[in-house]
Formats: sequence, structure tokens, C-alpha cells
Amino acid sequence: MSHPLVDYQTEQHIATITMNDPKTLNAFSTSLKNAMMDALNQADADYEVRVIVLQGAGNHFSSGGHIGEMLENGMDSDALADKINFMVSEVAEISLKLRNIHKPIIAKLEGAVAGAGMNLALTCDFRVAADNAKFVQAFVNIGLIPDAGGIYLLNKLVGVAKTTELVMLGDKLKAEDMARLNLVNEVVSAEELDASVLALATRLSQLPAKALASMKHMINVHAYMGLNEALDMEVDQQTMMARTDDFKEGITAFMEKRQPVYEGK
Repeated sequence: MSHPLVDYQTEQHIATITMNDPKTLNAFSTSLKNAMMDALNQADADYEVRVIVLQGAGNHFSSGGHIGEMLENGMDSDALADKINFMVSEVAEISLKLRNIHKPIIAKLEGAVAGAGMNLALTCDFRVAADNAKFVQAFVNIGLIPDAGGIYLLNKLVGVAKTTELVMLGDKLKAEDMARLNLVNEVVSAEELDASVLALATRLSQLPAKALASMKHMINVHAYMGLNEALDMEVDQQTMMARTDDFKEGITAFMEKRQPVYEGK
């Protein structure tokens, strides 16, 4: 199964799901989300698939939310709030699906790994990054909050203090920074990325699948039991942010390629 926005391939018990919208750096539109969910469902149901690799086309993982779709109904507060409510709910479904598939999932990371793209990578079981990957919790830069489980996942992985820094300041991180924070498992050169991911996927595919599934289930129980509630809270909070003047200023400044001027409204 393949789709114009998502390519799905299987070989040697490994399913490779490729987000394929390079012109937007694989931004999460509704169409991409739906195609990605279909691919994840197929990999989940296929007994022959033991490992899933999630990657992006065009030497980028994902730039995060699709700004064009976000603004397609205009800048009216109600229209923006309704659209963002829908889009945040959609990406939350992907986060839950990535955790609820009881097969190891590897995020293959290069280029832009931003916003929801970074948070979906954090939802995966393994993360292998090229040294050219750039990570950012970009939400604060346009007056929004992290979605796709961002604050919840970062709290689990790096603790409250670093989470607060990452999400409130929105600074860009290099792959080496992510490695120091234990947010990626391995950093390799861009030329080595394919081989490194394949080696890890092959190794996992040769391990006892039922034991790995049980391990992932137990990790979910012990570490991720609150994820569903956190995603619901994100939808509510993000919808409120979409009605603020600061968000309108942030998104307008982004489109106009200028620094925003926030007034706390």
C-alpha cells in the first residue's frame, strides 16, 4: 500500500513508512495524517511486520503542523480555533497509535525535526539522528503550546526543568544536543543514516517479537499511562491559544518573515 503523501514498503519483516510531502518538509496536513494512520494500521495488522521505521522524504523528517491548512479558513478567531482543534486532535491520534502498536518503532531523523514532528519522534521507541538534524519546540514562536504529547513526553524523558526551558524558549537543538539529553539513541553522519537505521531494524526484527511486544506494553503501563489525558488537555489549551491576539500576531509574523511583537492578549 502506498499513497501520494505516504509511501509504505515492507522487506525482511521491516515496514518503512515515509512521509512524502517534501515541498512542505513533510508538514502534518490532514491528508498526510490520514495516509499515515492507514500505513500504521497496516503495519500493526501484518503479522510478518516486526519492526516499523518512520522517516521523511527529501532529507527532512517533518517541519510540524501544516501552516497552510491551519489558515485555510482565514484569520477569524472562531475559524482558527475550530481548525486548530481539529488538527491537534488529528495529530494526537498518531501519537497514541505509535505507542499502542506493540512493535518497535524507529524514527529516522534528518533535516527539520520541528514542532509536532519532534514530538512524534519522541513518541517512537528508538530515535536515530543524522548529524544534520535540527530539532525545535517551535510552538512558542507563534503563540501556541506543544501538541502531539510534547510537554508530557519531555517531562518523562528529561524532567521538568529542561522541559520548561525547551518549550518556553523554543531554542533550536542540534543532534549532538539531543544525544546529550538522551533524547536520541544514536547520532551518525547523514551518509551513515540509512545503514545505521537498517542495522538497528534488522537486529530488532531478529529478536523474539512477543517478548518485545510485552516489553512495550509494560513500558506504556509504567511510563505513558497519562498520555491520553495529556493529549486531551493539549486540544483544549491549543484551542484557547488559537483565539488569542498573540497567536494571530505570531502566525502573521511567521508568514511575513519578521519578528513578532506580542502584547500578552
